[in-house]
Amino acid sequence: MIDRQLDNILKRVEKPARYIGGEVNMVRKDPADVSVRLGFAFPDTYEIGMSYLGLQILYNILNQDENIYCERVFAPAKDMEELMRAEGRRLFTLETFTPVNALDFFAFTLQYEMSYTNILNMMDLGGIPVKREDRIRAAEKGIRYPLIIAGGPCAYNPEPLADFVDVFLIGDGEELLPEVCRIYGRVKEAHGEGSAISLRDAFLSAIVGLDGVYIPEYYSVSYNENGTIREYVKTCEKAPERVNRALLRDIEKVEFPVNNIVPFIDTVHDRCVVETFRGCTRGCRFCQAGIIYRPVRERKTDTIIGLAQEQIKNTGHDELSLLSLSTSDYSNFEDMATTLMGICKSSNVALSLPSLRLDSFSFNVLNEIQGYRKSGLTFAPEAGTQRLRDVINKNITEDDIYDAVRQAIQLGWEHIKLYFMIGLPTETYEDLDGIADIARKIMDINYEIRGRKGGRFRITVSVSNFVPKPHTPFQWEKQDRPEDFISKHNYLSGKLRIKGVTFNYHETNTSNLECALARGDRRMGQVIMNAWKSGCTFDAWTEYFDAGKWVKAFDEAAETAGFADGREMEDFYNYRGYGPAERLPWDIIDSFISKDYLKNEAAKARKETTTPDCREGCTGCGMNRHTECFVNMKAR
Repeated sequence: MIDRQLDNILKRVEKPARYIGGEVNMVRKDPADVSVRLGFAFPDTYEIGMSYLGLQILYNILNQDENIYCERVFAPAKDMEELMRAEGRRLFTLETFTPVNALDFFAFTLQYEMSYTNILNMMDLGGIPVKREDRIRAAEKGIRYPLIIAGGPCAYNPEPLADFVDVFLIGDGEELLPEVCRIYGRVKEAHGEGSAISLRDAFLSAIVGLDGVYIPEYYSVSYNENGTIREYVKTCEKAPERVNRALLRDIEKVEFPVNNIVPFIDTVHDRCVVETFRGCTRGCRFCQAGIIYRPVRERKTDTIIGLAQEQIKNTGHDELSLLSLSTSDYSNFEDMATTLMGICKSSNVALSLPSLRLDSFSFNVLNEIQGYRKSGLTFAPEAGTQRLRDVINKNITEDDIYDAVRQAIQLGWEHIKLYFMIGLPTETYEDLDGIADIARKIMDINYEIRGRKGGRFRITVSVSNFVPKPHTPFQWEKQDRPEDFISKHNYLSGKLRIKGVTFNYHETNTSNLECALARGDRRMGQVIMNAWKSGCTFDAWTEYFDAGKWVKAFDEAAETAGFADGREMEDFYNYRGYGPAERLPWDIIDSFISKDYLKNEAAKARKETTTPDCREGCTGCGMNRHTECFVNMKAR
């Protein structure tokens, strides 16, 4: 229940419903009846965290176990944090308002690198020492803090957070996280009244052999004189040389939520969501998700239909969305989409089908869904020329783009959104010219179809800055410097001064910081700590990001990390090409995609040679050494 102190605080904040819990379908348990309590922490605000399907999935699975209580924790907004600190109020769970330092696990999902300072801030606001070594020292004195766990896509390079996290869970969490909790419950019961440090040591020893478990303290890292990694040395004999990712081989076998929590306030994605399949076969060379979520694993069509119907019935949401990396790649897409359209129409529920392959059937589906009220139609050419699209293995041609646009305009769409990246490997200004050429040709197609007035037709061109990510063929590439990105933004601003065209671009400093955090090693931990101590939080939010504080954070960390200054340190992570024989910080993690395959794809990129979609035949990525590549590929 909300006590008087919290009630007084909530009366003074902007959105008190972020912090009160009690929503429809929230799980209620008596904490005294469970043996393991876990706070599932999303290091951003409630509205963003409650839009994350992974939270709903793991919350549902964990709470199916009567001995585990999974509760939710979100980063309080600035106004709430200020009042909590002034009143001495610890960060708490939404289910029971329990301070997070009283839990067994404080578990973070790492969805984007720019949330890292929020993780430290949430630990501190919860009364938990942010550095692992300080928590170990406390345990040696008999003081028990929750174990800090982290998973999610950013955990595939765990090293920048290695000083703060006790256990990283790499890969699919549906089976791994419950097993880790159950093991802790058994160790805790067997441990009885033993010391905090012995409980911690016994638990870590019990889980170190599991696929997907990376325990940073079980490895020490040494560096060469040029700053690159020399080697990892195990400090625990039981620790593996490399940590295999946890792989869920059949997503049909795990429960998917149908009683989703329904927020009291609007969230970023306020709707029913069903994951149709996991993974992608297209092989875009910049895309980390396309690597780390391999292989493709599909749900049965009947399962998807049933889950959709149950969610609609149990939540009251007025929109249903399908989740995957490429919705229309589902092998039984036409039947599934047609059936869902009928269900949604009869239930007065809107249907959203993102990431469609824009062929004739998809257009017919979209036309039926959106009718006369057509929202913007999105295309992602990613690059402005065919040469550069071949470099990144984006297997679409300009004819594909223009044929799809022509169909869209003929069916009545009046807003086309185009997404590109700049700073891609081998990019030239001719490739930037190509972006403007595509926008101009689409406008010409509109004039051709609708006449010179063209109606109210609009084009939005958005560009993001390329960030080389771990476990991709481009992981060795350097990133553009800030001045290069700015020059390209300015160049495109001039080229896209076309009537009816709007140009948007991503902020440069955050892209460069994202690269350092994505590809950093353990020495980046001190930079994160320095930035947080200087007041950096919510770095993904433009209104809060402070580039100057991050520059200072690099400067303060540089000497200890072996660099002359912060600029040299940032250059090391961002603006040099990593050597093909170099030991990379994330090499400790085995994504099941072979390094030889990634190197081969990088070489093909330089030759402007494409690799076909692996639905057309195995491309030799190495995944089939670990599992059948197309488990559940064909919908049944």
